[in-house]
Amino acid sequence: MTADPETTLRADARRNRDQILAAAKTIFAVSGPEVPMEEIARAAGVGVGTLYRRFPDRDALVRAVAMDNFERVLIDAKVIAAEETSAWSALSRLLRQSVELQLSVQLAMVSPRALVILKNDPEVRRLRDEILVVLDEFVAGAKAEGKLRLDVGSGDIAILFATLLRQVRAKSPDVAELAARRCVGIMIDGLSARPGTELPGRPITSHDLDPMTEHS
Repeated sequence: MTADPETTLRADARRNRDQILAAAKTIFAVSGPEVPMEEIARAAGVGVGTLYRRFPDRDALVRAVAMDNFERVLIDAKVIAAEETSAWSALSRLLRQSVELQLSVQLAMVSPRALVILKNDPEVRRLRDEILVVLDEFVAGAKAEGKLRLDVGSGDIAILFATLLRQVRAKSPDVAELAARRCVGIMIDGLSARPGTELPGRPITSHDLDPMTEHS
């Protein structure tokens, strides 16, 4: 029995797309979304022509990576919310599961090019807003439990997380992963409710972070 050529073609196209997305996610997480498209194609094991057939320009690839990451983070956050009995435990677990979250935060908050793309895409914004709703629930719950210090907000956590992980540079991926995990562990320890240095100003909320809303 011979395989349907159209089915085979669709399977090949899907496999190529998945390989490109996986390569782009890895490279974007380290270097941001401005890397040469040729480098992404090489890492994916496909030709540049194949890459452009799947994603006609860089913006289309950035959007696809953002959509995939936000969807995965949202799924993870909802699973964590269902499995953890403590909001503080849920927040800590979400931060420690940092691979997908790192790139999502980086795309949403750090890259100017990505900000323009995400700002104008209602589906990406919807997913991002849903993630922030879950994060807000974790933060509010952890404060109510007395586990999270009261003078921080979701925005503080997102900014700190993005800043820490963006600064991680090492000679090998293993060391980089270890450094990222240690940084997140130190951050979580600093967020826990206990006597400490008073922070200036007010807590930064998730609404303060929204780069997709114009401010007058």
